[in-house]
Amino acid sequence: MLTQEELLKLLADMESDRIERTVSTNKTDKFSQAVCAFANDLPNHREPGYLLIGVDDKTGKPVGLQVTDELLLNLAALRSDGNIQPLPVLVVSKFSLPEGDVAVVEVQPSNLPPVRYKGQVWIRVGPRKAIANEQEERLLSERRTSRAHTYDALPMIGVGIEELSLPLFSAYRQEVVDAEVIAANHRTHKEQLASLRFYDLQYDCCTAGGLLLFGKRPRHFFPGAYIQYLRLPGEGLTDLPTDQAEIAGDLLSVLRELDTRIKSNIQSTLHPVSVLRERLLPDYPEVAVRELLLNAVMHRDYQSTTPIRFYWYSDHVEIQSAGGLYGSVTKDTLTRRSSYRNPVIAEAMKALGYVNRFGYGIQRAQAVLQQNGNPPAEFDIDEHVFHVTLRKRPE
Repeated sequence: MLTQEELLKLLADMESDRIERTVSTNKTDKFSQAVCAFANDLPNHREPGYLLIGVDDKTGKPVGLQVTDELLLNLAALRSDGNIQPLPVLVVSKFSLPEGDVAVVEVQPSNLPPVRYKGQVWIRVGPRKAIANEQEERLLSERRTSRAHTYDALPMIGVGIEELSLPLFSAYRQEVVDAEVIAANHRTHKEQLASLRFYDLQYDCCTAGGLLLFGKRPRHFFPGAYIQYLRLPGEGLTDLPTDQAEIAGDLLSVLRELDTRIKSNIQSTLHPVSVLRERLLPDYPEVAVRELLLNAVMHRDYQSTTPIRFYWYSDHVEIQSAGGLYGSVTKDTLTRRSSYRNPVIAEAMKALGYVNRFGYGIQRAQAVLQQNGNPPAEFDIDEHVFHVTLRKRPE
């Protein structure tokens, strides 16, 4: 966390390319481009970059801005709105100086470059921002291997590009990469995949995330990468299931089938609103089941051989995935904080429209359960397992 003494030194340093100053308070695109450029850290400083709001770019002095809570919330939302991918680590703070307030966004260099904002890779070139060219993107991609700390970004040594479905990747790329970048593209498939963290050029192999998303046979490499689905007529496992399946394959196919299973299981009944009106109420809100199931897909430990369990009983639904809480998240901060075990997969799910914003899934699920008249979701979590139970809406 930046101190006031350190901030004063930053204000006085007019030569550093780790600082961007602005007097604007509502230019979200400009702020996001700066965050993206600092996260990419093309000069390889391996130190944070700073966006200083309320500071004159020419003099380096505060301009008398009053930093509001609304501005601080808007700056913090740069991380969660999903336009910057993969998620950067940033801290937003406010400093009150004699000349006026300064809002500071501190951005840590990413372990998973290149980082994109709305499909474009922004970098620092001296004192200004620019869109990276193909060679600069390649440099960022090659730098990634030594920094990768998440399993889905690691190279799968010896697993070549032939294991991936290139048509499936091309369709995905249309959703993620800026159209102008695609139009000017002269890169090979391997370079295109590497730019999105699905291939490792240094080792000439797929990453774990690439195989999970576009692999022709993901379970060959990840035996637990499937969902065990059961539909049971009673309240326990002693009954014979009325329907069962092992839902497997590339991630997009898995997500589509999950949507179908959820829709087919939810039942709605008429309930009186007034003497003259009735309305249909589902026994479970689709959004809640979907959010919690997608949470399991996004955050599970893919090194485990245990599948996600999705069991639909007569009076409740259970979802269980391998891997407990991750990073800075605890049971007490479950609905307020987010750390991503699989940032490459999280980015893909956001790009495909399965996630709207980051860090709000459990909050959203609890809210719609309450609106529908269901009890709150119940969580049973330890260091190995994340288990959630949804109760049917009482009649």
